[in-house]
Amino acid sequence: MVETKDAERDPEAVSRFVESFAAQLVEAGMPRMPSRIFAALLACDVGSMTSAELGEQLQISPAAVSGAVRYLAQVRLVSREREPGSRRERYRVHNDQWYEAITNREAIMKRWEDALREGVTGLGAETPAGRRLAETLAFFEFMEGELVAMLERWRVHRDQAFGRS
Repeated sequence: MVETKDAERDPEAVSRFVESFAAQLVEAGMPRMPSRIFAALLACDVGSMTSAELGEQLQISPAAVSGAVRYLAQVRLVSREREPGSRRERYRVHNDQWYEAITNREAIMKRWEDALREGVTGLGAETPAGRRLAETLAFFEFMEGELVAMLERWRVHRDQAFGRS
């Protein structure tokens, strides 16, 4: 039995949610196994599981768990934690994982903007390709400004809705 200290619930309902939400994530472009693991962690009351617990719940191999967790850690949707007094790692999803994942995309957007600026300069701002790159650059600059303001509004809304500070 999975040792996640979840409240009593219908395992079939949990499984249906995990597979359904994972399918939505796959449709949005996330690989299948990371999607399943992420959904399973979201559905777990304590928000963390070991590799063995994930493997048991999802009926997948330790190698599948390892590869998927590596992906999820890389995109900052989960973190790895050592169990106190143990060599086992737990994989944790945090309440603010979406906020963190989006915030970390800002650095990527800045690198894209730098590359686009170089492209506009190198191709010439008046060429068709240069204009296309300039419009793409303007889009990312606009999105960056909107994202900063939107994330601040989210923090205020989250604090009001969920009593966080």
